[in-house]
Amino acid sequence: MTKWVRYRAGGKTGFGTLKEGHIAEHSGDMYTSPKATGQTIELSGVELLPPSEPTKVIALWNNFHALAAKLKVAEPAEPLYLMKANSSIASPGASIPRPKSYDGRVVFEAELGIVIGKRCANASEDEAAKAIFGYTCVNDVTAADIISKDATFAQWVRAKSFDHFGPFGPAIAVGIDPTTLHVRMILNGEERQNYPLSDMIFPPHRLVSMISHDMTLLPGDLICCGTSLGVGTIKEPINQMEVAIEGIGSLHNTFVQ
Repeated sequence: MTKWVRYRAGGKTGFGTLKEGHIAEHSGDMYTSPKATGQTIELSGVELLPPSEPTKVIALWNNFHALAAKLKVAEPAEPLYLMKANSSIASPGASIPRPKSYDGRVVFEAELGIVIGKRCANASEDEAAKAIFGYTCVNDVTAADIISKDATFAQWVRAKSFDHFGPFGPAIAVGIDPTTLHVRMILNGEERQNYPLSDMIFPPHRLVSMISHDMTLLPGDLICCGTSLGVGTIKEPINQMEVAIEGIGSLHNTFVQ
């Protein structure tokens, strides 16, 4: 397994592989032709950036059997998804301020993220598997009261696209099977979500294949696989959030009311 990160140090951005507190610097293209420069840099000396630069962020709804059963809704025959604005993307460790224009409930959603590594259109499941670069941690922060605010139109994109509402990272893990893993959300030291990725209705290869028949996926694009049981409201004035997926890493962010 390899973990890729993007970072800023000394006013410049770079990327490399993460191991034991150090980053092995690479040049070229992370997805197709990365080349080790032979230089290393201490992780403590850099600012970690979102590990990819998506052309689009796709977010799933109702993609877990357990959540569909709890909500008493039918499991979908095809992926149900929305687009999350790229301006919502936030770095690992970033502070997420409450939007000044919104005073309602804000909820956390700990999720697996798929990062695309090659152009993918009208792909079979085998082709989709080869188009997946790796996996990351996502916190799909949501202004929950906006979704149903207007009875004539469900406002999913608006609810999920406020600035800083899309942190992901800190790394992209390559060479793992995410369906053997669990996603956890720890809020202010208390575990609030812990669910198996084996419970996905549309696992990664099938999900990427089906979405690729709707739109072309490009290197760096992020697919948020949806969440399961345990979603809750962020209530304290200052909230420490951690999305943890063993084998991938832990995404830390602070939500400030």
